Amino acid sequence: MRTEQPGQLQSLTPLRGIAALWVVLYHYGSQYLPALHADRYTHLLDKGYLAVDLFFMLSGFVLTHVYWRVFTEPVRGSYGRFLLARVARLYPLHVFVLSLFIATALASRMVEYAATGTFEAVALQGARSVTALVANLFMLQGLQASELSWNYPAWSISVEFIAYLGFPLALPWLWRARPSSKVVLALVLVVVLGGLAGFTHDDFDQWDGPMALLRCVPEFLIGSLLYAAFAGRSRRSLLSHDAVLAAAAVVLLVLLHRGDSDFLVILLFPALILAAVANRGRAAALLNTAPLIWLGEVSYSLYLVHGLVQFVATQLLDATGHDSRDDLSTAASFAIMAFMLLVSLLCADHAHRGIEKAGRRRLRLLFGA
Repeated sequence: MRTEQPGQLQSLTPLRGIAALWVVLYHYGSQYLPALHADRYTHLLDKGYLAVDLFFMLSGFVLTHVYWRVFTEPVRGSYGRFLLARVARLYPLHVFVLSLFIATALASRMVEYAATGTFEAVALQGARSVTALVANLFMLQGLQASELSWNYPAWSISVEFIAYLGFPLALPWLWRARPSSKVVLALVLVVVLGGLAGFTHDDFDQWDGPMALLRCVPEFLIGSLLYAAFAGRSRRSLLSHDAVLAAAAVVLLVLLHRGDSDFLVILLFPALILAAVANRGRAAALLNTAPLIWLGEVSYSLYLVHGLVQFVATQLLDATGHDSRDDLSTAASFAIMAFMLLVSLLCADHAHRGIEKAGRRRLRLLFGA
């Protein structure tokens, strides 16, 4: 098998940025501000939770690209260094945003105390509780996100971290397996996802408990298998054409606009990933423009901070008597969403440079990872 050397995978950074923006618009425009009624015109926003499924596949693809040589050749201590590198990647920003949630919750209680003379204690159990804080510090909130969340989007990084625990053990077999074995494994993973689709009535917005793991782990492994196929360069010349990427994107957009099957959309994500990373034509040039590359670089920060922006917006709306957002007009809802999105993008840029990158660098130096 011919293989790529670790390095930048073209077009996947912008793709990750588009996925992050998609899930933010889903949370803000489809869930948080019901008066927008985006579903009257398109189901594209309603399906924004599927961006997380794309994230899982992209993660498996990229980590296999970076680590296949490390885990297919005997290197002492590679498992521990891999986990430390993942902690350095995820933990600084996660803990920073978590601390802002706690500070904001305490500040709102202090304001309430000043106004009413009563102070609401932080609960011992449930969402945004002491127990949830401990779970978040150990990256375990995804095991029962409805009861253990502070920053609700962080459920996905928790279940993905669980996938990381088995990744170094699975990769050597996966990489060396015969093509027929890889095909069998891919079919098994598709069957598992099909079973999840059947059990949930084709609703992949599963973020709580075992269902979240059944969603994440197969998709992560599918991403890893995709990279093995990509590195073998089979049919790569066909995938490099603009028409292939355009066709994959158009078909997906049509399915999402119509609100068609989640399972079918997820089955088409591999085609989008392979077509994007293999493309060397005009489509790649359009994807790899500076704004989209920037969006991809700040995507992790955007994903985590947008939950905090929503939390603060809720506190402010509640304080001004808008504890129910159903009574907001369409114009007001649109203005609030646009403002929240702008704040999220600005905060993501600062968090990426000041917390995410700086924290990752310092922890890598500390860990020697």
